Amino acid sequence: MSLNIIHDKDGLPKIILTEPTGSSAEVLLYGGQVVSWKNERREELLFMSSKAFWKPPKAIRGGIPVCFPQFGNLGSLEQHGFARNRMWSLDNDPSPLPPANNQSSVDLVLKSTEEDLKTWPRGFELRLRISLSAGKLTLIPRVRNVDSKTFSFTFALRNYLSVSDISEVRVEGLETLDYLDNLMRKERFTEQADAITFDGEMDRVYLSTPTKIAIIDHEKKRTFELRKDGMPDSVVWNPWDKKAKALPDLGDEDYKSMLCVDSAAIETPIFLKPFEEWKGRQELSTVSSSYCSGQLDPRKVLHGFP
Repeated sequence: MSLNIIHDKDGLPKIILTEPTGSSAEVLLYGGQVVSWKNERREELLFMSSKAFWKPPKAIRGGIPVCFPQFGNLGSLEQHGFARNRMWSLDNDPSPLPPANNQSSVDLVLKSTEEDLKTWPRGFELRLRISLSAGKLTLIPRVRNVDSKTFSFTFALRNYLSVSDISEVRVEGLETLDYLDNLMRKERFTEQADAITFDGEMDRVYLSTPTKIAIIDHEKKRTFELRKDGMPDSVVWNPWDKKAKALPDLGDEDYKSMLCVDSAAIETPIFLKPFEEWKGRQELSTVSSSYCSGQLDPRKVLHGFP
């Protein structure tokens, strides 16, 4: 297990996590953001925009940005809050979490600054543990209220997943659930399909989602498994062609090879009294997909049935 800190070509401090089977992850102190996760075959599992801005004060489009203390435009702050374009620090005094056996981990912290207090006058500490183990990337975010008053926030880990072809991808585990459609003024609908597939722009917040969601990439014969706790919602987003062309930090064709499936707490904000702490957890892992008449058996993917 090793943890190296280097400076990338843009001068941003970067932490490299590695583990014995050969997988790796790269984490920037800028934004507390995972910007790469490669499996033991050195295949990149996270998407990074071909036109990403890698310099402050812009957010970096790709990897796993942290959206705090606001998701999207659901408040008075900048889009997705300010955590993703602040410099974080190594956390030299992390709270004891369950021991990270056979894992390469780093603990980061973001604390409220005078500048932040002008736009969001609440004292907070946001911690993030990032752990790499064979075939798995785990993120544990924690928010502590160090203010004298109760405050609330919304939160998301935005997972930009690398896929072979968005039109060949299925998302399973969100069937029959209610969702808010951001393309329809946040109107509420119920998912009718037996799996989510993509043939146009999608921007939905699925509510009260299960702890496990499967993202099946038929062409790569690979399935991402997303397991989460403390973050009941899940955002599914792909900008498709017109929106991709309109976004200055996204390549025109990039939408074909990316999909965001986020762990989030959006519909019901999290309230913290003074000195209370909230904790979430997300595990991303990959499994090889086995075919059965051209499709996966969803029970096997979602419940691990033989």
